[in-house]
Amino acid sequence: PALHRLSHYLLAHYQKGTRPVRDWRTTTNVSIDLMVYAILSVDEKNQVLTTYIWYRQHWTDEFLKWDPARFDNLTQISLPVESIWVPDILINEFVDVGKSPHVPYVYVSHHGEVQNLKPIQVMTACSLDIYNFPFDVQNCSLTFTSWLHHIRDINLSLWRQPELVKFDRSIFMNQGEWDLLYVLSRFQEFSVKSSDSYAEMKFYVVIRRRPLFYTVSLLLPSIFLMVMDIVGFYLPPHSGERVSFKITLLLGYSVFLIIVSDTLPATAVGTPLIGIYFVVCMALLVISLTETILIVRLVHKQDLQPHVPEWVKHLLLERATILLCIRDRKKFSQSRTQSLDTSRQVENNDSTAKLTPYVCEDPRQCGAVGGTRPALTFAGRPEGSAALQEVLRETTAIRQLLEKREEFRDVAREWLQVGYVLDVLLFRVYLAAALAYSITLGTLWSVWRDA
Repeated sequence: PALHRLSHYLLAHYQKGTRPVRDWRTTTNVSIDLMVYAILSVDEKNQVLTTYIWYRQHWTDEFLKWDPARFDNLTQISLPVESIWVPDILINEFVDVGKSPHVPYVYVSHHGEVQNLKPIQVMTACSLDIYNFPFDVQNCSLTFTSWLHHIRDINLSLWRQPELVKFDRSIFMNQGEWDLLYVLSRFQEFSVKSSDSYAEMKFYVVIRRRPLFYTVSLLLPSIFLMVMDIVGFYLPPHSGERVSFKITLLLGYSVFLIIVSDTLPATAVGTPLIGIYFVVCMALLVISLTETILIVRLVHKQDLQPHVPEWVKHLLLERATILLCIRDRKKFSQSRTQSLDTSRQVENNDSTAKLTPYVCEDPRQCGAVGGTRPALTFAGRPEGSAALQEVLRETTAIRQLLEKREEFRDVAREWLQVGYVLDVLLFRVYLAAALAYSITLGTLWSVWRDA
């Protein structure tokens, strides 16, 4: 048969150990091509990219030519790849041998053109930048070069036009986590320490991560928890439920971070922006809890606190209410005026009682009025009874207790008003900070995603 005769004719005296040229000064030109089939995995920790590519080589073998008329017009034949010379072209970024299928044959035409087509699982080192995770774009290079022969022996070129290679996604499986944007190609020469030059062909595989899964599983739960923290400010600060609510949110966010820690990419080079986002959200929750504890401490246990200082009243109950557009600022002003009038009236009554002691003719009138010095007046009268004096002492003590309690209530009311105004002020500052932070991150991620 013609195939047997042609195979024996070509391989009978073939020497596969030498470069297939009749003149040793002739350069063997190898054209290469690459098509990305799938992105198998991206290991951010070890900086390794695993891809599955279709690789093609094309060169001319001067010892594999024949006349088709002598072999039944046969113009093409497949020969074992172990029986002929194959260029030693490797990928510089190789870090491990992948599970690539073995293709035992190559195609040879009657002009001596050899086509070596094979699929390769490539595990290469790649400098992965995860700062923009999950909206990151990675650019990994595959450098094909002859490991031994310099450019005078083996020269490299591109099989197809660079534009056709760049946007060729005909065989790419795009159902995974990564999407292929384009493949750039570039030829260059390099030399090591002024030695002979070597030819190399670089392919830049540019891929982009699909962020939908990470947006749903990472960003949205964090946003929901932060929204619940903002809504928690509408709980009354004096009820005490806000503290337990915010502690529960902080605990829930801590558990959420523990769960998603395995999802985030880990590298020793840097921290992704989403990690910084989670840390800042945790810090905002802690600040919110601290603010709540401060306000609750301010509006509770006012019995041990003095009156609100005048400068605090002026800043918070007058200026801050106007600045924050609080609708109840008139009530704050009225209550402050009433408290001032009450304190002044009490001081006037005390001073009047000290200057003009009250003397009554009937002891029952003294008991009904309950003056501040009836006990002293009746103590000087010999006809006063001991029982009546005891009743007057008790009545005086009750009145002093009621006045002191009313004073404590005024102090508590003032501190409660200060607490409410301060709570509104801190809430709006917290809300402005959270909104500014969210808008900044959203803008950055949008720019990176569109780029």
